[in-house]
Amino acid sequence: MPEEFWKPSSPGSMNDFLKGYSLREALALQPRELIALVGAGGKTTLMFRLAKEFLLHAQKVITTTTTKIFEPSQEETPWLLVEREEKRIKRQLVPLLEKYHHLTLAAERVGSGKLAGFPPDVIDRLWQDHEIDGVIVEADGAKRRPLKAPREGEPVIPSRSTLIIGLLGLDGLDKELNEENAFQVDRLSRLTGTPRGERISEETFIHLALHPEGLFKGSPSEARRVVLLNQVDLLKEKERAIRLGQRILEEGSPKIERILLGQLQKEPPVLEVIGG
Repeated sequence: MPEEFWKPSSPGSMNDFLKGYSLREALALQPRELIALVGAGGKTTLMFRLAKEFLLHAQKVITTTTTKIFEPSQEETPWLLVEREEKRIKRQLVPLLEKYHHLTLAAERVGSGKLAGFPPDVIDRLWQDHEIDGVIVEADGAKRRPLKAPREGEPVIPSRSTLIIGLLGLDGLDKELNEENAFQVDRLSRLTGTPRGERISEETFIHLALHPEGLFKGSPSEARRVVLLNQVDLLKEKERAIRLGQRILEEGSPKIERILLGQLQKEPPVLEVIGG
């Protein structure tokens, strides 16, 4: 059990938070992980924050994408390698990881400050051919909305992924289901039964997390699945997040291993782990 944890000071009370979890503790990471991030509400923040935790444990980690990401800052990654040719990547990968321990890998710059990534099979081969402690892949795009429903061909998950983290942004809870608060509104409405223009409820989150064409669409059957309910710090009543997480786990078990209540922009990044 993690050394640091938090719990209600009394049954039903959420007023007193003790220490929370690091991401590594909350996710119960294995010695080697190929991690795919899907959903909406903090994937890029999670990717680079988790990479820093690999570095703290003197482990080597690659951050990359199968879609597009904004070019990272030097604070987010010590080295950015933009290269499409696999042979050239393989020649540079080992010395760069030996020197920096963390690098971000992209295939090309595509304008507007964005980087394009790789087909999932390229990442599978890199993972298979190199003894890397962690590869973290942003495998979904959400236009910075708190919620999204995957389109045809999304998400783009490497087949050798060992862990899929599905993010749901609690900032969308109680908001109107429209383009401001969700990506692919009509598809999300069909999957969850929430009409366009109506309130995004707990039921919306649950249906999106559990629908076969929802949050974990296309996930490898052997990969562990974790739901991260991010932005819990924005809720006035934290109990709502706990109840929501419990329901997702109850209805999604055993496919969903655990639920994390997160605040990725703050410390600690995870406040509670449900299940696992």
